[in-house]
Amino acid sequence: MSESNTSAAQPIAPSPSSDDVASAAELPSAGELPSAQQLRGIAKEAAWAVGPALRLAFRAQMDIDIKTSAHDLVTIYDKQTEQQLVQLLSQAIPDSRFTGEEGGAQGSGRVEWIIDPIDGTSNFAHGFAMFSVSIAAALDDQVIAGVVYDPVNELTFSADDDAAYLQTREQPEQALKPTPKLAADGDPRRENQLNLVTSFPGAEMLARRGTEALEGFAELVTTYSSVRRVISGALELCHAAAGWADVAAGGKTNPWDVAAGQLVLRRAGGRYLPFGARGGRSWEGAESPDAHLAPGYVGLAPGVEAPTAARVFADFAYRG
Repeated sequence: MSESNTSAAQPIAPSPSSDDVASAAELPSAGELPSAQQLRGIAKEAAWAVGPALRLAFRAQMDIDIKTSAHDLVTIYDKQTEQQLVQLLSQAIPDSRFTGEEGGAQGSGRVEWIIDPIDGTSNFAHGFAMFSVSIAAALDDQVIAGVVYDPVNELTFSADDDAAYLQTREQPEQALKPTPKLAADGDPRRENQLNLVTSFPGAEMLARRGTEALEGFAELVTTYSSVRRVISGALELCHAAAGWADVAAGGKTNPWDVAAGQLVLRRAGGRYLPFGARGGRSWEGAESPDAHLAPGYVGLAPGVEAPTAARVFADFAYRG
C-alpha cells in the first residue's frame, strides 16, 4: 500500500561521488584494516554526501509505502539512500560488509557497516524535522566508529576510539563531553527532575502487551519530569550524549537503530545499558562491547541514574 502527501513531482538528487568520500579520509594501505578514526571520517563524508537529497525531499511530495503496518513506513528515499551509502562505503573500504534496515545483510568483508539510511522515517515522511542518517562501523561485533547526521538541522554527531564529537551549522567539530548535571549536593538528580525520550510503546508492543505497555508508559510519565515519544532512536541517544535529554530508552530495537548512537553516548561520558536476549546472547544491563545487538536499552546522559526506566525497559526487552 502507498500514499502520497502532495501532487508535485518527487525530487531525486544525483548520486554522490565515491571519489569525494574516498578522498576525504586518509585510507589504509591495501591489506590493512582501517583505524576507528579513518572509519569515522569515511562515514561522515558518506552521510554528508547523501544529505542534500534528503533535505530536498523533506516536506516535498513523496510516495509512502507501508512495510508491516501503517506505523512502519518506508519511502523511495530510504531505499535510495541506503544503496548510495553501500556504494560509497564499499568503494572507500572494499573489505566491507553491510547490515542495513532496507537491504539486510550484504557482502562478506571484515568491516561491518551498520546502516539506517533514515532513522525516523515516519518523522521524515510526515514533515517532522527529527530524523537522521546513522552509520556505524564494527569489527567482530564491536562498534568502533559511528556517525549520526541530522541533515535538516545540520548536526553531525560522531565517535571513534578517542572521543565523541559534534559539528553544527554554526561551529566546527568539537569534542562532545558535557558536564554532568548533578544535584546541589553533588549526587545524581532525582528521577522527577529528569526528562526521558523514547519510541515506546509502539503499536506492535501495544498489540502484544496492551494494558501492561500502557501501565509501563504511565509509570514513566508519572516518574519523570517529562516523557517525549520522539521516534528516532539514533537522535534520542545523541541528544542524551549532548546533555539535551537525560534518558533515552527503547524496548524493541534493531542494531541499525542504535549502533552509532550508543557509541556517541558512551564516548561522550554517558552509559548504554543493554537488556534482553537475541541470537543466543543475553544482556542484563551491564555495559558490553556488543550492546548494540540487544533488543532493549536504557541510555543515560553523563551523571544520570534512572532505575525506574531500567526496570521498565528490561521487562519489556526480556518478555517482548
